[in-house]
Amino acid sequence: MSSPTTPTPRRSWVGTAVPLALVVLLACLPLLNLHLPGVLPGPTYTPGSLHLMALAMVMAALALSYHLLLGVAGLLSFGHALYFGFGAYVLGIVMSELDLGLVPSVLVVLVAGVVFSTLLGAISLRVTGIPFAMVTLAFAQAGSVLVRRDPGRVTGGEEGLRLPTEHVPDALIGVANTRNLYWLALAALVLAFLLTSWVQRSRAGHVAEAVRENELRVRVLGMRPFVVKLAIFVAASVIAIGMGMVHLLLNSGAVPTIVSAEFTISLLLMVVIGGVGSRWGAVTGAVLYVLLNQRLTVLAQAEWVHDLPAVLRIPLSEPLFILGTLFVLVVMFLPGGIAGTVTRLRGRRPSRGGADPGADRVEQVDDIEDGDRRQDEGVGAARP
Repeated sequence: MSSPTTPTPRRSWVGTAVPLALVVLLACLPLLNLHLPGVLPGPTYTPGSLHLMALAMVMAALALSYHLLLGVAGLLSFGHALYFGFGAYVLGIVMSELDLGLVPSVLVVLVAGVVFSTLLGAISLRVTGIPFAMVTLAFAQAGSVLVRRDPGRVTGGEEGLRLPTEHVPDALIGVANTRNLYWLALAALVLAFLLTSWVQRSRAGHVAEAVRENELRVRVLGMRPFVVKLAIFVAASVIAIGMGMVHLLLNSGAVPTIVSAEFTISLLLMVVIGGVGSRWGAVTGAVLYVLLNQRLTVLAQAEWVHDLPAVLRIPLSEPLFILGTLFVLVVMFLPGGIAGTVTRLRGRRPSRGGADPGADRVEQVDDIEDGDRRQDEGVGAARP
């Protein structure tokens, strides 16, 4: 008999088949002519729609990395954008300055990213709570200043960094190849989800969750919370660095905005809207945020919005105002975000007079087992 926490074979089969079917459907979208009015700017095979969906998938993978920090280890970082920008900028600099191809440059950036995140993580994790958030914010601000000031003439300053296309395969360059970039973003999202799941279910992930709940108890048990938190920090940073490299290829360049603290706050909004502590919640929140941000920007530029009274025109012309309002409503009325709401709805039991035959059968079985147990006890008591 399976315990309540042990997944049944049917639930396990459904839990594998549904995500696999979703990935297959997403992979086929560039080959289909589907219209989603109000969601995508055109049919699913057009470059504009493919670019928007690819951007949403890159942000979803980045939100998964932030989920490792906040949802698993309980680390509130205000500087996670630094590692995303590190991946984008350093990949472009390595290709142009060292005259390397795409694959060798990616390997160089990953190795440098592990060293970079280990060093900054070892310093940041010397403190916890709000001081940790402030230290990560300070590092991110320093990185943002370096990118904007461009001291070595390598980042492009305020104008941003251009992708050195001479070192990138032709299949990943140009609007005509947006379909290939879409599939690259989809592969990156799947890989990020698998890595996040593996880290969260590993021994380090379980210890990190225990540290999040009670670090003193973990320390008393003889484990080293600092090492575990550093491992989670480096894993999250490396995933963010990888997504930064995909973002550079997708947008054919990088801008200083992706290193700013505002970008990290956007990640925090995605995770909170989706549901802190849920991988699917992080993905859903990021996709919803990117689509809303893009469509609300289009709405703000519509002519009919400018003809509205000021009480309606001003909020509708400010996408960030609407997103901020949505964030407040989710925090107030949907604790646990979208994932938490779905979980509560799935776990809600029907009323006793409801029409759930399965629940009725379970109660009948329980009554029969109770009756048998009482009968056995009575027989046992009657025996000499």
